[in-house]
Amino acid sequence: MDIAEYNRRAWDAQVAKGNRWTVPVTSEIIASARLGLWSVVLTPQKPVPTEWFPKMSGLDVLGLASAGGQQAPVFAAAGAKVTVIDNSARQLKQDQIVAERDGLQIESVLGDMRDLSDFQSESFDLVFNPCSVSFIPAVQKMFDEAYRVLRPGGLMMCGFVNPLRFIFDEDKLKTRNLAVRHRLPYADDTHLNANELNQLRADGEPFMFSHSLENLIGGPLRSGFILRDLFEDSEEADELSAFLPTYFAILAQKVGEQTQST
Repeated sequence: MDIAEYNRRAWDAQVAKGNRWTVPVTSEIIASARLGLWSVVLTPQKPVPTEWFPKMSGLDVLGLASAGGQQAPVFAAAGAKVTVIDNSARQLKQDQIVAERDGLQIESVLGDMRDLSDFQSESFDLVFNPCSVSFIPAVQKMFDEAYRVLRPGGLMMCGFVNPLRFIFDEDKLKTRNLAVRHRLPYADDTHLNANELNQLRADGEPFMFSHSLENLIGGPLRSGFILRDLFEDSEEADELSAFLPTYFAILAQKVGEQTQST
């Protein structure tokens, strides 16, 4: 099975279902962003620290697998020049809905987060990648490509699922009856039984994969990034979050002259 093609259809279906990550921001949020009052997330709840961001005016931003009408329109309203690449055409349409409604410019590109060949090297100042690498089976190529398209001193912000979350039975994560079930690294297509896979497909849910901390943190370092900061976050509806942070985000930088920060 072509995982990228399956997940493209699955995320298109998630838009139709009104998944929380596919619901566009309001005009009020865009109006505030134009006044310099804005925040975005890489993980479920905690806003990305303001000090992580350079001055947005004129900044070339690549939203990497981050369509959905949420972060990209905010960046555009704050003054950035925004391009978004995403595997889902319907997710990209959500960004354009906001752009058309509120008079914003956002370039949308349909494609795989691991293949940025549409973009020249050193084209962007910021790569912004909310939690999405759980939908690809390997991450190093993505980090390598992000490094290539960033200018020297450019920043990469990524959100990740804590791999520990994948050892538990997904159906029991919303209960206190947590059961350790899976050996890591996890993949839906190899760890679920036939009935569970059929149900996942019937529900239009995307296939997911775990990645080790070695690959999520070491991967950017192997690409050439330096790690500048990180934070942890939790998911309110996930009972596992009562025991430990189930998400985290990193700020990495391409070696070179540092981008001016606010």
